[in-house]
Amino acid sequence: MTVDGLTDVAGVRVGHATRTGDGWLTGTTVVLAPEGGAVTAVDVRGGGPGTKETDALDPRNVVQRVEAVVLTGGSAYGLDAASGVMAWLEERGRGVRVGPDPTHVVPVVPAACVFDLGRGGDFRARPDAATGRAAVEAADSTAPGTAVAEGCVGAGTGAALGVLKGGVGTASTVVSGFTVAALVVANAAGSAVDPETGMLYGELARGGRPDFPADEVVEAARRRLAEAAERNPLPPLNTTLAVVATDAVLSKAEAQKLAGTAHDGIARAVRPVHLLNDGDTVFAMATGERPLDPGQPLALNDLLAAGADVVTRAIVRAARAADPVHTPGGSWPAYRELYGE
Repeated sequence: MTVDGLTDVAGVRVGHATRTGDGWLTGTTVVLAPEGGAVTAVDVRGGGPGTKETDALDPRNVVQRVEAVVLTGGSAYGLDAASGVMAWLEERGRGVRVGPDPTHVVPVVPAACVFDLGRGGDFRARPDAATGRAAVEAADSTAPGTAVAEGCVGAGTGAALGVLKGGVGTASTVVSGFTVAALVVANAAGSAVDPETGMLYGELARGGRPDFPADEVVEAARRRLAEAAERNPLPPLNTTLAVVATDAVLSKAEAQKLAGTAHDGIARAVRPVHLLNDGDTVFAMATGERPLDPGQPLALNDLLAAGADVVTRAIVRAARAADPVHTPGGSWPAYRELYGE
């Protein structure tokens, strides 16, 4: 049975740690690879990224597999969450072997952050190593194939999609026998909604015959969004993060290509993207369960197209799953609150 999420890729598990109230509105999400790790690469296209250990993922460099990827709130401060994940992995001997003893490992834990500082009211309320540890423990405690919580959880707790509330979304598909899935933290400076129709850009991009909100609903939503924008004092410093995973056997170079084309999925769902005040970052993870056909040099194309598609759909789901949030740090209405289901 599939759950239409990142955990449809066998062996991949997801855990969230969420902090709200008393000035908090933030959290951390950990994507835990199967033991032994996954081939992982990254593509960064935003002008203001906050990342850790991404250089290790360059195909020219020595590290081939990683055990976990961390997505976190707290801007650059929140990258400390990766330290908690690193310690948890070390305790289990999971990481790059650097000595003769099984305990001689260095876990390489790539991480990327979104800007959510002060959105709960306290600028200093941000994830730390303990938050990261809680998230990886939550991932480890789940059974294989467990559905991934969406909306205002984990790294999406304080996320915003323009003036709307953002959050975590996930989606999966099967193409040519391979599973391709994405988990997204939708926290963009741009908008996910077409202001003329009230439709999510990601749904318009998928075509078909969507049901448009009534004109009076769209006009009322415009007024609400304008009011919310006036109440939010913080600058639009944002980032959309994604992890795209597949059960295919990929090289690091192929995984990097998958991460790069997955950015197209963000561009379909958010306008504009990849600005100087965005830190848009996509990781790609390949668990290596099913080889591509060596006789078909373009076999990767199906996976590349699917990666972009599931990222778009994950952003749509993040917007639809988010709840409205009102704190001393600002006010973010939810899509379904304004436009309906």
